[in-house]
Amino acid sequence: MTDARRIVLLATTHRVPAGILSWSAWQTLHEADTVLVAAPDHPLLPALDSAGVAVTVVAPGGSVEPTVVLLRAGTAGTAVWVMSPDGDPGLVAALTTLLAGQASGTGAALPEVEMLPGSWDVPGARLLDVVAVMDRLRSSGGCPWDAAQTHRSLVEYLVEETYEVVEAIETGDDTDLREELGDLLLQVVFHARIAQERAEEPWGIDEVSAGIVDKLVSRHPHVFGPAASLEGVTPEDVEASWHALKAREKRRESVTDGIPPALPALVLAGKLLSRASKGDMAVPLAPQALSRARSLMTADLDEADLGEALLAVVELARERGWDAEVALRAAVRDHRAAIRAREGLPG
Repeated sequence: MTDARRIVLLATTHRVPAGILSWSAWQTLHEADTVLVAAPDHPLLPALDSAGVAVTVVAPGGSVEPTVVLLRAGTAGTAVWVMSPDGDPGLVAALTTLLAGQASGTGAALPEVEMLPGSWDVPGARLLDVVAVMDRLRSSGGCPWDAAQTHRSLVEYLVEETYEVVEAIETGDDTDLREELGDLLLQVVFHARIAQERAEEPWGIDEVSAGIVDKLVSRHPHVFGPAASLEGVTPEDVEASWHALKAREKRRESVTDGIPPALPALVLAGKLLSRASKGDMAVPLAPQALSRARSLMTADLDEADLGEALLAVVELARERGWDAEVALRAAVRDHRAAIRAREGLPG
């Protein structure tokens, strides 16, 4: 014990296992004359009991307010208030008011007040809150709508949120981007939670996270490999290596494998042409079609002009009763078959 007259507000985070505290926090707890908490179910109580730290529970609404008990204890020695996971709303303000009243009323020396962080969040810790909220929503007594959802029923929301992220990026709205990324993250956590509830072969967010960590490590040998080196490595080298490693991992036969056919036609066409080009499997486009396209791509054409030209093509197709999306998708299918034929594979 010490002769110090002080009040220590010990702040901890619920996002790390209870009992994992800094050495200064444990030292302060063991040396304190009084240790106080606000609730009998405080998550740190079992750890404090195991460590031999005597704790007094001072619940709000009792005969004496917690701040009064805390001030008295701090006036007599060292008092540690172990803050609750919610930060004990109003405690600091009430204590400040009480100390100010004591100082003006008596002029007596007051105990020192110290805020001591006993544990703190690491980067990414708030992701645990997302998982906890989803657990609450899907558990008994949670939200009926959330509990009724399935992988299939959530597809439309997954697609919608993805496009809203794209829109936020394209418009340059940073606030919207942050929000939309959160909505997209919700879809990942939602699907993982649904899979976790399966009776057979369940998996959850930890397995999802482990999978992407393993993938990132294995596909970045220049960063994580035994002979890791960035000397002479270009972004193009990294991309080529990524695709080569991915093809081996997934045992893909064709450069076209792994391109989702449900992508919008323009995105699908771009991916197919890019993948074939990087895999040295590019197939020449129809000369007549290429000539027509080049006639539009004049030297003074910019990206905005290209967008207008594509929009005009869609309008002309509409006037003829054609669906530009369907037409491009059919052309992409034919081109994919030509690439596979060059690879010696069936279309």
